[in-house]
Amino acid sequence: MSIAQNLQNIQANLPHEVTLVAVSKTKPVSDLMEAYNAGQRIFGENKIQEMVDKWEQMPKDIKWHMIGHVQTNKVKYMAPFVNLIHGVDSLKLLKEINKQAIKNNRTIDCLLQLHIAEEETKFGLDENELDEILHFVQNNKEGMKNVRIVGLMGMATFTDNQDQIKKEFTLLKTIFDKINALDSVNCQLNVLSMGMSGDYPLAIECGSTMVRIGSSIFGGR
Repeated sequence: MSIAQNLQNIQANLPHEVTLVAVSKTKPVSDLMEAYNAGQRIFGENKIQEMVDKWEQMPKDIKWHMIGHVQTNKVKYMAPFVNLIHGVDSLKLLKEINKQAIKNNRTIDCLLQLHIAEEETKFGLDENELDEILHFVQNNKEGMKNVRIVGLMGMATFTDNQDQIKKEFTLLKTIFDKINALDSVNCQLNVLSMGMSGDYPLAIECGSTMVRIGSSIFGGR
């Protein structure tokens, strides 16, 4: 099936409140343009240089999402155009995003990444670190006004055990709801980014509002 057909099939089964990020990392611009011409406008990349190269070549109404681990020294390259950064996993990184956003006269939307998987390799905050960052942003509104925390992101353990994946997604949704119940100003979270090609139907069942799908659209790498 073509990229356009894959996209249509996925979109047809997504609830209207769930946003689809087409994970286009390592794929050529021609593939992305096929998805673009089929109506897709949100693309996710995990390497900043690759995202910059594609941004330069492609239409400017695309929303670029940085879905990979971000090194602070690379933030400046994407600050002029990035739409959403999924993987904010430290206060140091958030401060750097704010600094580069100021230089570009922008406000950059960010998701705080939580570590919910059992694998040690995945990046992310624990609940205490999450609270610390939220408190810092609350108490430094003037200094941090060029970043906007709009939600949370998490990746489940890479396993076939559906119960375990469900448990991890449910944990993230519980934390998400808990923060929203605090009703803190400038932290009204509306994005819960969880679920990829292998587990997104389960993620949606558990309350995801944004899914990151690559291989089901573009084929394997």
